[in-house]
Amino acid sequence: MEMMTEMDVRTSRLPGFYKLELAERVAVVAEWAGLSEQEAAVLAGGGLSPSQADLMIENALGTYALPLGVAANFLVNDRDYLIPMAVEEPSVLAAVSHAAKVIRAGGGFTAQASSPVMIGQIQVLDVPDVAAATATLMSHRHELLALADSCNPSITRRGGGARDIETRSFPDTPVGPMLVVHLLYDTRDAMGANAVNTAVETMPRACPS
Repeated sequence: MEMMTEMDVRTSRLPGFYKLELAERVAVVAEWAGLSEQEAAVLAGGGLSPSQADLMIENALGTYALPLGVAANFLVNDRDYLIPMAVEEPSVLAAVSHAAKVIRAGGGFTAQASSPVMIGQIQVLDVPDVAAATATLMSHRHELLALADSCNPSITRRGGGARDIETRSFPDTPVGPMLVVHLLYDTRDAMGANAVNTAVETMPRACPS
């Protein structure tokens, strides 16, 4: 295929890709991504079975399929990518691929990510002395961080876990003095809401009164 003259350098610039037959496009992507025959066969259909869906969500009835394609031309941080997209609307993949082609001509996309740190919040009401409460809390900082880590051993094994505790003081609010405690929690690759919630729900049990 003439359009594959750049395949040796593994570029996401695939001119004429949209003109290929479906089976040819699968073959190109399989070669580009290094897919095995078994992995490439998954693209032919089937995918998630109703029995698998029943194990994943409540009240499952079946599955819902969408067309799966790839957006080409992406250069992100000097690295080529084909972006898989499941969409039902015509022209989306064409528009995305065209935009990526235009941006590629200017050097491509530049991206960076912040640390995967989420914040869990504990609101403490009816605090007679906010400053004293803050000082007492921070004097137990290491114990509280260790307690938060103990709640989610799977995340700590992956290098995540509690990173720090911060406080915000509100000595004069309509409901009285208030102390807000923030737990900074590294969730790694997990979405992390359950992990953070578990940690902040455990911490008050050990907080000094």
